[in-house]
Amino acid sequence: MVGTAVEFYDFYIYATAASLVFGPLFFPQTSPSAQLLSSYASFGLAFLARPLGGALFGHFGDRVGRKSTLVASLLLMGGSTALIALLPTYAMVGWWAPLLLCILRVGQGLGLGGEWSGAALLAVENAPAGWRGRYGMFPQLGAPVGFLMANGFFLILGLLLSPDQFKAWGWRIPFLASAVLVSLGLWVRLNLAETPAFAAAMAEAPPARVPIAEVFRNHLGRALAGIFAVVACFALYYLATAFALGEATTALGFGKQAFLLAQLGAILFMAVGIVLAGWFTDKLDARRVLIWGCFGTILSGAILAPLLGSGSLWLAFVFLSVALLSMGFVYGPLGAWLPGLFPAHVRYSGASLAFNVGGVLGGALTPLVAKALADELGLVAVGAYLAAAAVISLIALMVAGREPAARALPVET
Repeated sequence: MVGTAVEFYDFYIYATAASLVFGPLFFPQTSPSAQLLSSYASFGLAFLARPLGGALFGHFGDRVGRKSTLVASLLLMGGSTALIALLPTYAMVGWWAPLLLCILRVGQGLGLGGEWSGAALLAVENAPAGWRGRYGMFPQLGAPVGFLMANGFFLILGLLLSPDQFKAWGWRIPFLASAVLVSLGLWVRLNLAETPAFAAAMAEAPPARVPIAEVFRNHLGRALAGIFAVVACFALYYLATAFALGEATTALGFGKQAFLLAQLGAILFMAVGIVLAGWFTDKLDARRVLIWGCFGTILSGAILAPLLGSGSLWLAFVFLSVALLSMGFVYGPLGAWLPGLFPAHVRYSGASLAFNVGGVLGGALTPLVAKALADELGLVAVGAYLAAAAVISLIALMVAGREPAARALPVET
C-alpha cells in the first residue's frame, strides 16, 4: 500500500497540475480551452505507455521476481516525476518545453505500468484462504491515499501562495517532494520477501521464455475479459478527478481551492468503497461486486450533468461522492479478480496486460474526449460517455461469468 500510494501520488500530481497550470505554462498561448485540451492530451500519453511498461516489467516480474521488478518501477516513476519539477516553460524554451514534458510523462506511464500488478500480486499471493479480497484491497487503497497526498499538497500550496507565486514556482514543489516519498517506498520494498506462489512456480518449472507471448497463446480469453472489465474503472476515476477539476475551475466557475477541498472529501468515499468491496469480495465473489460497481457507474453518469453543472458546490460534492464510492466497487475487487485469471508463472504479465490496456481504453483520452463533448454538446453527453464505458465493462463481466476460461483461479496455483 505504501509503495502504491507513492506511485499514485506521482501520477495524480501530474493530473492535478495538468488541470490547473500546465496548459498556459507548457503550451502556446491560444484559448484557455485549447490549452487545457493540450494539457489533457499530454496527460493521456502515460496511458499509452502503460501497456509497454506492463509488458516490460511483467516480463521480468514473471522471470526474475515481484520484488526487484517493483523496486525498478518505483525508481522510474519517481525519477520521471522529480525531473518534471525542473522543466523550463514554453515561454523559456518554446516547443522543447512540451516535448520534454511529454517524454517524462511517458516515463511515468512506463513506471506505473509495472506497478499495480506487482503490488496486487504481493498482496494476494500472500493471502490466507478466504482473505484474498481483503488482502487485495490494500494496494487499491494506495490510490486514494496517493490522491489525498497529491491534492492535499496542492490545496495547501494554494492557501499559502498567491496565484502568481503558485503559477511561477509553487506547482514544482509537489514534484520535488516525490524524491522524499520514493525514498520511503524504496525502503519498504527493499525489505520485502518474494511471494510463495512465485517461488513455487519457479521450483516447479523454469520461467516462461516470453511470458506475454504465452498469455496471448494460452490465456487470450482471460486477458480480453480483464481488459474490458476495467474500462469503467478508469473512465469513472478520471472523469471524477481530472476532468471534473478542470471543467469546474474553468467553464463552471467554481473556485480552485473550494473544488479541491470537495474532491478531497469525496475521495474518502472511494476508500470506504474499496474496503466494503474487499469485504464483500471474500463473502461473495469479486465478479459480482464489480458488477455492482458498474451499475453504480451508470448511476454516476446519469447524475453528472444535473449535479456537477448545477452551480452548487454541495450538489457537485454529492456527484463526486457517489462517483468515487462507485469507483471503490469497480476498482477494489480488481486486486483479487485480475491476478486470479492467470497461472502464477505468467500472472504478472497477464494482469499487467489486462489492467494497462484497459487503462488505455478507459482512461487515456477520457479527459480530452469529455472536455470536447462538454464544449460541443454539454455535460449530458459526458454522462452518457461514462454510462457507455460502464456498459462495456458490465458486458465483459457477464460474458466472463459464462466463459470457463475467464473464471478466477486460486492464486496459489
